Amino acid sequence: MTVPAFEEYVPAIDCTCAGCAVQRRTAASALPTRQGGHPAAHGARRALVLVTAAGVVLSAGLAEAATAAADPAPVTDPALPADPEPGAGPAPAAGAVPVEAVLAEPGDAADPADPGPESPQGGPGPLQGAGASGPPASQTDTPTLRKTSRADIINRAKKWITAQVPYSMSKYWSDGYRQDCSGYVSMAWNLPGNEWTGSLASYGTRIAREDLQPGDILLFHNPADPSKGSHVTIFGGWTDYTHTHYTAYEQTTPHTRKQTTPMAYWTNSGSYVAYRYKGLSTGTGGSGSTTTFPGAGKFGPGADNAYVTQLGRLLVARGGKRFYEVGPGPAWGSADRQATEAFQKAQGWKGKEADGIPGPDTWRLLTSGTGHDIPAAGGSGQGGSKGVPAFPGRGYFRSGQSNSHVDRLGKQLVKKGYGKYYLSGPGPRWTEADRRNAEAFQKAQGWRGAEADGYPGPETWRRLFA
Repeated sequence: MTVPAFEEYVPAIDCTCAGCAVQRRTAASALPTRQGGHPAAHGARRALVLVTAAGVVLSAGLAEAATAAADPAPVTDPALPADPEPGAGPAPAAGAVPVEAVLAEPGDAADPADPGPESPQGGPGPLQGAGASGPPASQTDTPTLRKTSRADIINRAKKWITAQVPYSMSKYWSDGYRQDCSGYVSMAWNLPGNEWTGSLASYGTRIAREDLQPGDILLFHNPADPSKGSHVTIFGGWTDYTHTHYTAYEQTTPHTRKQTTPMAYWTNSGSYVAYRYKGLSTGTGGSGSTTTFPGAGKFGPGADNAYVTQLGRLLVARGGKRFYEVGPGPAWGSADRQATEAFQKAQGWKGKEADGIPGPDTWRLLTSGTGHDIPAAGGSGQGGSKGVPAFPGRGYFRSGQSNSHVDRLGKQLVKKGYGKYYLSGPGPRWTEADRRNAEAFQKAQGWRGAEADGYPGPETWRRLFA
């Protein structure tokens, strides 16, 4: 197929066609070079302002034209809607929908081969409406860091998910934040103003992708042309041990969404950089948690601190909920020891390696989401269901695996009425039919997103065999 050739053109000042309108808008709204805008775009804006000023000369005299050139006012174009609020960036042409990426609705599988148009970007700006609090922090000498926790970041992100906030580069939600991707992160990080993809990095510390934890972000800023693909998502956690997909919270068309996303994104994946908010408080898991092992002295009889709470929450997330009648909490108890021991034994450790006191290796597996989960309780286990076989681990249910656990899973799915995707079998080799049947069972539990990806975990296993 012959690739069409495109030539740059200078839009006529009085032409009302959509193409010229978009070109004029892009040039007029380009950010100054000092804020990360493209120098060429900045020059185009100055040229356009001068052209507009010349029109003013014809109707209002030289004095007014000189004032317009020295202190340019927003350019009004009859073919375009009114200019957006200051700092909101270019508004879409009439009839167009602003996008960051045209992707599927939440829960749908987006096609990475058809990502849609590039993403327009706004600039830094103050909060609007009830949340207004002066100039954006990026325009002050040093960024203002408000203390927050991982739990608070995710909880704020979920508020927009629940409200299904529509995407817009020119509108502001009731909390004062701009309804685009960078405004969403500014809100989740509790920043004092609306930032953009060119300034968010100043509030974070660059980290390796393998160190990502909920509340961190994945940021792609295209300095050559910020309107081409720049985007940012909030990391919500790995979907499985392979770390190839994660739960992304993001603001995109048509509204805020939470969706399983390939690492790091559907397009420009290699250009996304991981950042952690500098104002993140230290403390409990999911609330300013740490991946650095705090030392064995923080655990055991008599220990009472935030790391014990973090340990408990990590263990609950890995299948240890049945050990806790209440909590987890900061005071070390028998539930913490039993859950830790169960996790250690799930890794195949014995003796002193499974004494119920976390060491560096236990901590690393828990905080990174790797290793084997705690199996479901057997007939006499605490909180377990009689006759439920122990969960063997997520690693047995993956492409290329062939074992008795896959065969047992398939037969139980058929027994429960979730075998419609099997054309033959089930059998010991993991297939797409196994995954789709398991996914149908998970969705029947009311789970969505990463909780219904078709790969069985401890809770799927427990309910399936209960």
